[in-house]
Amino acid sequence: MFTSLSERIGHIFSKLTAHGRLTDLEVKQAMREIRIALLEADVNFTVVKDFVARVSEKASGEEILKTLTGSQQVVKIVHEELIALMGGANSKLTVADAPPSVYMLCGLQGAGKTTMCGKLAHMLKKQGKKVMTAACDIYRPAAIKQLEIVTGKAQAEFFERGAQSPVKTAEEALKYARDHMIDALIIDTAGRLHINDELMSELEQIKARVKPAEILLTVDAMTGQDAVTVAEEFNRRLDITGVILTKLDSDTRGGAALSIRAVTGKPIKFTGTGEKLGDMEPFYPDRMASRILGMGDVLTLIEKAQEEISDEEAAKLEKKFRENSFTLEDYLKQLEQMKKMGNLSELIGMLPGANKIKNLDLEDSERQMKTAKAIIQSMTRYERLYPDVIKASRRKRIAEGSGATIQDVNRILKQFEDAKLMMKRMSNKHSGFGNKLF
Repeated sequence: MFTSLSERIGHIFSKLTAHGRLTDLEVKQAMREIRIALLEADVNFTVVKDFVARVSEKASGEEILKTLTGSQQVVKIVHEELIALMGGANSKLTVADAPPSVYMLCGLQGAGKTTMCGKLAHMLKKQGKKVMTAACDIYRPAAIKQLEIVTGKAQAEFFERGAQSPVKTAEEALKYARDHMIDALIIDTAGRLHINDELMSELEQIKARVKPAEILLTVDAMTGQDAVTVAEEFNRRLDITGVILTKLDSDTRGGAALSIRAVTGKPIKFTGTGEKLGDMEPFYPDRMASRILGMGDVLTLIEKAQEEISDEEAAKLEKKFRENSFTLEDYLKQLEQMKKMGNLSELIGMLPGANKIKNLDLEDSERQMKTAKAIIQSMTRYERLYPDVIKASRRKRIAEGSGATIQDVNRILKQFEDAKLMMKRMSNKHSGFGNKLF
């Protein structure tokens, strides 16, 4: 997401920073190019107009135009305005005064609403809450079964009453949740291919009966401006409390993420970033703005690393590097943990200056990671612990066993030695995050 927009804005700023002091004409030209870049990213026209006007007003001051760091200050202004545009700060999930907290998910058919119910249940379960989902979509074929499957994967409780009235099912689910001391009840409601009065009336009735702590609208980020139109209409009828943007890992231009808050006044609370149950993240406007401007998102990268490796494991790993006892088994664990954190393109996108990386074949990099795992798994445990014993005959056997070439085996062994040397140097200087990634 935002790859094209990030590259465009990065190019605009590179031209600005090539100058010392800025002229009013240079600022106006930059704003014109930013306007075009945002429109091409499918950002709402009115939102773009207001955004450019605010930035232009702040960037045209005498104190900016007369300083040698004017270009840096313009970047700072754009960064601040992007954060404000997307809501300013992370909006946390509301918790009811008395359990259960009811979270009602709504949206059009195909937006990923049922899957998001499972992801939200998974997230709340990780927080130690007792969670239940309720199936109130009786119209889409297999919707109830799909919710049951994703709920099972999240290890949460599941409630359904077949084809009876969704409003009645929601009421019964709430009563069951109260009686069984459920902390969070997630209601999966019906969607349609388009907004209609029948759908909205049913959702309004469910809202009136269960009085949800949150009404979360699930919208597909790939639909661009249509997502904003849908959000506007759902907000008008239901007064939603927040938005979940799905498919942010896709090749979407990002217009919905930059427009929804400004148009509806309601925050984006979560984003879906993949197909796995854990591929849902809280939405941080400041982090997203940094990604757009190529400043990276190191905080999210750190959080992902901390989810996969504990401080105790990191300390053990650091000790291995210091004592030069890091083995290929440890290397394999690191590759697997890195894979759990997300796909390579997503991780690289969080690094500062990622938008300046050119000609990087991510598919080839992913393929090499898979090859590395296959090669290491084809070794005996003794070989993983003592890689120095892997001479020509062993390399040939490992290559044949993993479906790789001897050159691949040589490359992986060289990468292992390089990684070991690099991390030993890092562990001598730092501790913590540096030991969680290589």
